[in-house]
Amino acid sequence: MNAQTKKFLIDGPVGRIEVALDVPDSVRDETAPARGLALVAHPHPLFGGSMDNKVAQTLARTLVQLGYTTYRSNFRGVGGTEGEHDNGIGERDDLLAVIAHMRAQPGQRELPLVLAGFSFGTYVLSHVAATLREAGESIERLVFVGTAASRWEVAPVPENTLVIHGEIDDTVPLTSVLDWARPQELPVIVIPGAEHFLHRKLHVLKRIVVDAWR
Repeated sequence: MNAQTKKFLIDGPVGRIEVALDVPDSVRDETAPARGLALVAHPHPLFGGSMDNKVAQTLARTLVQLGYTTYRSNFRGVGGTEGEHDNGIGERDDLLAVIAHMRAQPGQRELPLVLAGFSFGTYVLSHVAATLREAGESIERLVFVGTAASRWEVAPVPENTLVIHGEIDDTVPLTSVLDWARPQELPVIVIPGAEHFLHRKLHVLKRIVVDAWR
C-alpha cells in the first residue's frame, strides 16, 4: 500500500496467514494513540482477489487516515497464506485468528474494532461479526462495499453498518443488495455509474466513508 506497510506471517488454523499492517502517522510518531483497530477483507480469491485489491487498499488507506491501526490479510491460498479455499467457512476462522493477533498487541486489547470488506470479504466478515457479537465482543462499525448478497448467504448486520454499492454492478446486482438490506431496514448508499470494482470511483468511496465518520 505504501512504503510504511509492514507485511508479516502469523499462525492460523491451517498454517501461516499473510498480514499487512498500516498505522496512522500519529501512532508511528507516538504523538497520539490509535482511534481504534480495523480489519479489511478482500474479494474472492479464486477470481484474483487479494489484500492488494484496489478497493481493499482504498478502504485500508481511508481507515488509516481516520486514525485506525489497520490490518489486511490474504485468504487461504493467496500470497503467503497457506491452505486451500474453503468457500468462506475456514476463512472465518482465519480472520478470527487475525483479530486475536490484533488484540494481543500491546495497547490494542480494548480499542474499538471496525470491520471493512469488499465483495466476498463482506460475506466472510458478516459471519465473523456474528461470532464476535455472540461472544460478547462489541464492534464499532461494519463497512460493506459490493456486498456479495447475490451469491452468498450474508448474515444480518448491525443497524449502523455502512453499505455502499455501485449502481451498475453486474457482478452483484444492486437489487440483490436491496433485497438483503430491506428486511433489516438498512440504508444502502449507491454510487451512480459505478460497477463492481468501482473503477474511477474510488475517490467517491473514500469520501463516503470519511463523511460517515463525521
